[in-house]
Amino acid sequence: MIGDIRETKECQLKDPMDLFHSGQVVKICAPMVRYSKLAFRTLVRKYSCDLCYTPMIVAADFVRSAKARDSEFTTNKGGIDLNCGCPQRWAISEGYGACLINKPELVKDMVRHVRSQIDNPNFSVSIKIRIHEDLKRTVDLCQKAEAAGVSWITVHGRSIEERHQPVHYDAIKIIKQSMSIPVVANGDIKTLRDAEKVHHLTEADGIMVARGLLANPAMFAGYEETPFQCIQDWVDIALEHGTPFTCFHHHLMYMMERITSKQEKKVFNVLSSTSAVLDYLNDHYGVW
Repeated sequence: MIGDIRETKECQLKDPMDLFHSGQVVKICAPMVRYSKLAFRTLVRKYSCDLCYTPMIVAADFVRSAKARDSEFTTNKGGIDLNCGCPQRWAISEGYGACLINKPELVKDMVRHVRSQIDNPNFSVSIKIRIHEDLKRTVDLCQKAEAAGVSWITVHGRSIEERHQPVHYDAIKIIKQSMSIPVVANGDIKTLRDAEKVHHLTEADGIMVARGLLANPAMFAGYEETPFQCIQDWVDIALEHGTPFTCFHHHLMYMMERITSKQEKKVFNVLSSTSAVLDYLNDHYGVW
């Protein structure tokens, strides 16, 4: 099984369902392998992100490896998500991720099993899925999960086979209309304007963003491009958390993609140490 851990904006033990009951569209940072570490989640929460997911956690590795636990389980205890939407081939070949949408009874049993292991009735259990070509199958899967006690469902509006094709927002709307629990829309949301448009098209209760937040962690706070203050905040947070250089540098490469020239990118992207990055930022922005 592959799962993710979810954190509320305040990163305290609270019922995440309160976010959906607030009447506002819930703004969510998606689980991203290698990138959804604690430092980045801390950054986006600073910029109006309501709910954050850890990277995907493979249960078998988590149980066997202390290194895996130390790497991925830097979080609070707000809830868990069953990832039935990962389209990566390695996950599908192992019976994980998106292939689970073809096993609705198994998904229902997993939700029920998680529910049965936790005494707190307010503990939230969600699932993420992709859609079938036959949307009736997707609606059936979602209704089975709802009957088993799932708290909300995130829908990426593409099938397993689709990668860069247009997202089927109309399918997400049909799923939303078929459910009495919250539904979150996901897929190709790169700006706050995109998020507003998708909410309008789908009537979803929440919007989940991945790469859009990598490029601009301040997106949900209304910024069209990454503000310099956000870059400064990332450096401070990453250094405080002891973020490994590769992760630290890659996030900055994403954040600075739209606001630096080609020549600046050529120089910045090949820097090979934290001190070199800090020197570069000091030379160009006069801060560090």
